[in-house]
Amino acid sequence: MNLDLNKIKKAQENIKGVARRTPLFYSSTFSKQSGYEIYLKCENKQKTGAFKLRGAYNKIANLTQEEKEKGVIASSAGNHAQGVAYAATAFGIKSTIVMPSTAPQAKVQATKGYGAEVVQFGEVYDECYGKAVELQKETGATFVHPFNDEDVMAGQGTIGLEILEDLPDVDAILVPIGGGGLISGIAVAAKTIKPDIKIIGVQAEIIASSKASLEAGKVVTVEGTKSLADGISVKTPGKLNFKYIKEYVDEIVTVSEDEIAYANFTLMERSKLIAEGAGATPLAAVLANKIKIHGKKVAVLISGGNIDIAMVSKIINRELIMQKRRIGFSVELQDKVGQLGGLITIIGKLGANIVKVRQEKNWEEKGLEFANVTFEIESQSREHSIEIINSLKEKGYKLEGINLF
Repeated sequence: MNLDLNKIKKAQENIKGVARRTPLFYSSTFSKQSGYEIYLKCENKQKTGAFKLRGAYNKIANLTQEEKEKGVIASSAGNHAQGVAYAATAFGIKSTIVMPSTAPQAKVQATKGYGAEVVQFGEVYDECYGKAVELQKETGATFVHPFNDEDVMAGQGTIGLEILEDLPDVDAILVPIGGGGLISGIAVAAKTIKPDIKIIGVQAEIIASSKASLEAGKVVTVEGTKSLADGISVKTPGKLNFKYIKEYVDEIVTVSEDEIAYANFTLMERSKLIAEGAGATPLAAVLANKIKIHGKKVAVLISGGNIDIAMVSKIINRELIMQKRRIGFSVELQDKVGQLGGLITIIGKLGANIVKVRQEKNWEEKGLEFANVTFEIESQSREHSIEIINSLKEKGYKLEGINLF
């Protein structure tokens, strides 16, 4: 049976009461930046932290009793793993998940927490997929493919139904694309209901297999390194998916690692939303002016929020440096009570955040009454950094070794 609107509506009934109907809200911040009316569809608020639960639950719901008794097996970089584990446990059946050795530990631990047995193998999805196929032959469990399966696609397509129910006059939907399961389901649902809607896939440029396949007119494999968007780091899109991509997807654009990181950072700072790399790619395309549509209303899918806290820290530090929002300098102060405290108070009043401060009390040429103090502070913008430096100089502080990181 081919994927169609009826199959997607049936999936919507199957997952009702299990998967959340996630929020779709207007972002004035990103609308002003882009010139479009930007609406964020927040699947990072979904159970298990990503959209994958929809497809996994629908697939398992459609298994026969005999198939359920043999359990299920899957391969995943993390989100599909959690979706399958959650769904399998909900049905009371065994699940085994093969994950890359490079998968974020937050995703590995969450998958185990949902009740799955986890086997780690390989560095990217395609490698752990081979291991999962090997284990499937040994155990007879049903393989739940993360994207190349019409029941899975139908489950993901329910996102398209929700967007059009909440925003019927939407002009375009931006969707992360790796193997193609998510965009296939959404595209079939949306285009069937509203044929003139534009469906745009967004992929990491360092491993853009779906874009390469669409341009070649056939499924191709591309070599690439692991992207910050690990959830869509797929060398080869699904053959079933590609059939729907060719028919329903209008365009695939790519974004750089820098653009993905910036979108992650901006989502956190401006919208207070945590997104993983793959989940931030559609917004990255918006902020980098990669999309051109005739309409105004654009639904941007934030597909997941499962990201390691350590990676969040790296992104924040990197973006502060890239945006010249971290300043380093040293200043000579008299080694008297209140001198350092007074400077710290002034910096605080200027709206900066002190990250590090170190006072050196070694022998100074001027004598023991003086000390060098090194600061590292965070500002709100490059302009704010310059304003802080100038204000301190105006107050008589002699700053040395100034560095706008």
